[in-house]
Amino acid sequence: MNSSTDSPLIELRAAVKVYDSLAGPVTALNKVDLQIFQGEFLVITGKSGSGKTTLVNILTGLDRATSGEIWVNGEPLHRFGPERAAKLRGKTMGVVFQSFELLPTLTVLQNVMLPMDFARRYPAWEQRKRALSLLEQVEIAEHARKLPTALSGGQQQRLAIARAMANDPAILVADEPTGSLDSATAAVIMDIFEKLIEQGRTVFMVTHDEDIAQRGSRIVTLADGEIVHSEERLRL
Repeated sequence: MNSSTDSPLIELRAAVKVYDSLAGPVTALNKVDLQIFQGEFLVITGKSGSGKTTLVNILTGLDRATSGEIWVNGEPLHRFGPERAAKLRGKTMGVVFQSFELLPTLTVLQNVMLPMDFARRYPAWEQRKRALSLLEQVEIAEHARKLPTALSGGQQQRLAIARAMANDPAILVADEPTGSLDSATAAVIMDIFEKLIEQGRTVFMVTHDEDIAQRGSRIVTLADGEIVHSEERLRL
């Protein structure tokens, strides 16, 4: 699917993450090599404890690798401190969490506008217009003035996706985005991700749901902190 001349959006080179515990060191990631290319719908699967969430935290800069290299859009994330890592993440990625992480005191519209305000990428008048457009894309624009607590779980996840796309990131990173949703709502969320792919976005998603994983263009399986299988899939 990708030629040898393509440059990956994100690349992990021999990434290792070791945590200290009372029982001794625990290796969560063990020399992981991974490339993520533009336009991919890459899905990471694996059982609980396989290292999926650790991988998300490392490649987004929410945590630092013990050793190895993490390159994001050509920049050495592994050399960055927390502040620089946050700026790079805000510029290149949108992150969607299973727990949504929405601000309950802000309206739906304000939740989407907030990342734009932090990044100062858009003028104030454009922030509102863009936020409404994103809410329309995920089909919850009619709830713009409500608080997130007034939304269903599926609607809250749609809001989280709209917020993640606020600053027009090259890649959307989603950690178990359908984990707390029923199967019908999960399918709707996956449809949204596929529309983003059609728009030229890149989606990196972690899931333990094998049926959901089949929607990806490439499926990578983790076990005990190592990649044990990688499968390219034809998209119809």
